[in-house]
Amino acid sequence: MAARQPKGYLRGPRSGPFRPCDPAMDHIRNFCIIAHIDHGKSTLADRLLQMTGTIADRDMQAQNLDDMDLERERGITIKSKAIQMDYSLNGKKYILNLIDTPGHVDFSYEVSRSIAACEGALLIVDATQGIQAQTISNLYLALEHDLEIIPILNKMDLPSANPEEVKDQIVDLLGCRREEILSASGKTGLGVDKVLEAVVERIPAPKGDVNAPLQALIFDSVFNSFRGIIAYFRVMNGTIRKGDRVKFFNTGVEYNADEVGILKMDISPRPEVKAGDVGYIISGIKTASEVKVGDTITHKERPCAEAIKGFEDVKPMVWAGIFPVDTDEYEELRDAMEKLKLNDASLTWTPESSAALGFGFRCGFLGLLHMEIIQERLEREFNMTVITTVPNVGYLVTKTNGDVLEVHNPSELPEVMHIERIEEPYIKAQVITKSEYTGAIMTLCIEKRGILIGQNYLTTDRVELTFELPLGEVVFDFYDKLKSISRGYASFDYHPIGRKESDLIKLDILLNGEKVDALSALIHRDHAHELGKKMCAKLKELLPRQQFDIPIQAAIGAKIVARETVKALRKDVTAKCYGGGISRKRKLLEKQKEGKKRMRQIGTVEVPQQAFLAVLKLD
Repeated sequence: MAARQPKGYLRGPRSGPFRPCDPAMDHIRNFCIIAHIDHGKSTLADRLLQMTGTIADRDMQAQNLDDMDLERERGITIKSKAIQMDYSLNGKKYILNLIDTPGHVDFSYEVSRSIAACEGALLIVDATQGIQAQTISNLYLALEHDLEIIPILNKMDLPSANPEEVKDQIVDLLGCRREEILSASGKTGLGVDKVLEAVVERIPAPKGDVNAPLQALIFDSVFNSFRGIIAYFRVMNGTIRKGDRVKFFNTGVEYNADEVGILKMDISPRPEVKAGDVGYIISGIKTASEVKVGDTITHKERPCAEAIKGFEDVKPMVWAGIFPVDTDEYEELRDAMEKLKLNDASLTWTPESSAALGFGFRCGFLGLLHMEIIQERLEREFNMTVITTVPNVGYLVTKTNGDVLEVHNPSELPEVMHIERIEEPYIKAQVITKSEYTGAIMTLCIEKRGILIGQNYLTTDRVELTFELPLGEVVFDFYDKLKSISRGYASFDYHPIGRKESDLIKLDILLNGEKVDALSALIHRDHAHELGKKMCAKLKELLPRQQFDIPIQAAIGAKIVARETVKALRKDVTAKCYGGGISRKRKLLEKQKEGKKRMRQIGTVEVPQQAFLAVLKLD
């Protein structure tokens, strides 16, 4: 276990060049909360707000900082939230800027943005579950930014809490002393006062020069239909005042600071925001593309020498097409996507067209949950009903003439004779689980073309498995299956490791002899026949019956590998024949048959929305 300690982790003073902090900033502490999903970040944040009097007891509700209905319903945090709290210790007043972060692997980008705006982090570990995959990956993110880590053992009020064993895990991981680990309960409020004291005592005050040229890092932005775009920033150096002429460093656009202030439960205007503080700016920005998260705000008259090294550009992992159900709503969908992009910097999109669905957008997401959330937000916040196509990953195709293409959509794939090789993205996946589920998890990963590269026992009954997996196999139902075979115990985290050559082929679905481009998929040759059969069977269940037979076929190139038929709805044309010879009945049936044949030639097949998503749920 000792080998797992993060490199260069030092207790006490932080490594790096020492810069004395400005006395004016000695009372400010900027910190975030990081943890695995469901370890109690938002609940602890609620208690901190309550204890500092930021929220009155009568206004208290669960997940105060989660302002989306979607977050409350699902009990997850999707967007990072910043809030300022006032706190007094030993007669001295402090300002605490807290950023609550999401825990799900799909939103780790939000976490990285929050970390860049802080000096310290509360690392929360569930006393009943111990260290999980996201705990480790978020910790490494924090250490890369040289943050002071305060380990907290949460959910100590539960009877199933196992504090001694989990403390051992934290000591092994961090290399800290046992006494430095705080015990708390977000639910009951136990130990929360100790957490606030530790924030003041252990987390260093921000460094920066109030009199230097303005340098402020944008870490988030939201759209307000009355005020335009509100950008949230952390001031590294200098001071920003109301009425200042400011410039966005990377985009080069200039604005007047109509309003600046700090972030309480609501935005709170101030005449100025100084170095070390977290605040917001309203400057009448109307165009979403002008605000880039990670950009630097500076003064026009006295600009800073260089931009702050912002966040790395996020790389989408999963692509899917989003199309309006009503083709006339294309422009409304474009506006909605622009506003969502503003609030969610990790969303990328480009226009595309489909023969089956008309005009829409090819969107890049961080994962399947991210895609689901975006779809739901479009419906709720913008009242847009959309069709989402089968998600896939980005492939690198080398053609025989040496050209290299990046393909995000199976319909863009060149003809087979022009393809030299196809490379697909691979990930390094880390699974932490109870040792009794190891065999079942290994079987699942090997089915998904995974390679086991490491197995490490954290305790006698907890094991860490490391696999190399193709991302395309993880996209569909991997996470659901992992949770079901481990009874919810396994935690999963991944990061990309590059591309490898694979034997991939394009699987087309034909309805009534016509290709439906939105249902095409790039799939490994070994799995193509099986997937084709399953898709045909599933579509047979979902497609409504018509007045004519609908053949459903799965094809690889010109070869049909599977077929199902949706039988026609038939009227009993012989019902009126009472008695009589067979020839009369046969004549009526032949006439009906001719009519059905003609109908099939001109009839079109409506594909319901469920069909596009059903492919994900194939077992």
